[in-house]
Amino acid sequence: MELRQVIGNRRSIRFLLPYKPVEPEKIQRMLEAARMASHWGNVQSLRAVVVFKNTASQETLDALLAPIAGFQIKIAPVVIVWYLETAAVDEQSDRLRELLKAGALGFGEGKEKALEEQIIPIFAGMREALKAPGLNEIDCGQGIAQATLMAFEQGLGTCCLGTPHGEQIRENLGLPESSRVILLQTVGYPAESPEAGGQRPRQPFEKLFHMNGYGKEFPRSKEVVDELEADGMIQPQGPTAWREEELDYLKNALGVKGHGLI
Repeated sequence: MELRQVIGNRRSIRFLLPYKPVEPEKIQRMLEAARMASHWGNVQSLRAVVVFKNTASQETLDALLAPIAGFQIKIAPVVIVWYLETAAVDEQSDRLRELLKAGALGFGEGKEKALEEQIIPIFAGMREALKAPGLNEIDCGQGIAQATLMAFEQGLGTCCLGTPHGEQIRENLGLPESSRVILLQTVGYPAESPEAGGQRPRQPFEKLFHMNGYGKEFPRSKEVVDELEADGMIQPQGPTAWREEELDYLKNALGVKGHGLI
C-alpha cells in the first residue's frame, strides 16, 4: 500500500474486536517504526509499555485509567502506554558523538573538537530546560505517528487517548520518576467500517496556514485538493448516511453501556 493511501485513510478507530488478539510481531513492527523516527539530538526519549489484555495481570489492567471514552480501554486487546523518559537527555553527549561518527553531524576537519568544546557544553548548560515539556513531546509524537501508520498498514485500528491521570498511571506501572506519560493508544482489529463514519470535521485550511507572515493566507490550490481527493487523502465529509445504525449495532454487539463518552 502506498504511503499516501495510508495517510489518507488512517483515522481513529474506536471500536475494536475484543475477542481477536493482536499478534506480538505486529506490535513489534509498530515499535520498530517508532524507534526509527527522528528525534532532536538523537536522544530518543520515546518509550512504551505494551499491555496485552490476554496476558497482563489484573493489577496492570486496573492501572490504565481513562476518564474519557473509557470503554475503549476495556474492549481493546492491546493498549500501548507511550511515555517520555526525560533522563534520556542526560545521555545526549553520547548521542551527539554517535551522530558525528555516523556522518550525520558536522563536516570537515576540526568537527570532533568543535563538538567537544562548543556544542556539547552548550547543550549541557541547557540540560534541565531540555527536559521540560516541549520539543521532546513533539518528537515523541513523530514516533507515535509512525507507529500508527504501521498499525494501519497491517490492518489494525488504533485510537490515541489522553488522560489527566498520567502521574497515577506512571506510579501504577512502576515507571521511573523521571518519566511522563504521554498518552494511551488502543490497538486491535477494527469492528467498525474503515470509513469510521466519514471524514472528521476539520477547520478551514485558510484559517490554519499562513504564508510569509501571520494573517496572510497560504493560497489553496483547487487542483491540489482535487488530486488529494482522487487519491483518497481527502474523503467525503462524515457522517455516512448509515453511521447511527452502525453505532447502535456496535454498541449492542460489544456491550458498551451508556453514551460512549465516559
